Amino acid sequence: MNHARARILRRLRHGLASAVILVAGACRDAPPPAETGDRRLLVLDSAVVRFTNGRDTQALHLELAVRTDQQRLGLMERHQLPALAGMLFIYAADEGPDAGFWMYRTRIPLDIAFLDSTGRVRAIRNMTPCPTTIPEGCPSYAPGVPYRYALELNAGYVAQHGIDTTSRLLLADLPARRDTGGR
Repeated sequence: MNHARARILRRLRHGLASAVILVAGACRDAPPPAETGDRRLLVLDSAVVRFTNGRDTQALHLELAVRTDQQRLGLMERHQLPALAGMLFIYAADEGPDAGFWMYRTRIPLDIAFLDSTGRVRAIRNMTPCPTTIPEGCPSYAPGVPYRYALELNAGYVAQHGIDTTSRLLLADLPARRDTGGR
């Protein structure tokens, strides 16, 4: 087989494998895919956003989960998250106090801060990876308050940086909103 044809077949296999992983991730009852490393399954916009706790301001590099498919996938199958990085879930309207997050197929422990429409922290939860292979076996981490944004960071970040309900994410740092794809 010539090299060009072999290269095309490898690309097709890689594309098909990525599509299968993405579809499996969207299926609620599908078993977890084989370890994928930290390869991104979806392309996300990102922004450097400042987080202030009244005494200190920290710049964070955030991936922005705006569309429903991005929010469903979140940080699933990631094995690491850089120290000053995270994922910001952006909703078009307030989510209810019982609209929690879970850690199904999320491999790293996380802190999550639930923020109101002004960027102020309303609730904080510590989330641990869920070891089960069935989604129903994973607990949900509900904030107990309405929220517009949810910020996932490495576990321990919140305590280490004195983040509490007086802290605020500076929303002016976010790029102009695009279509959210509904939720």
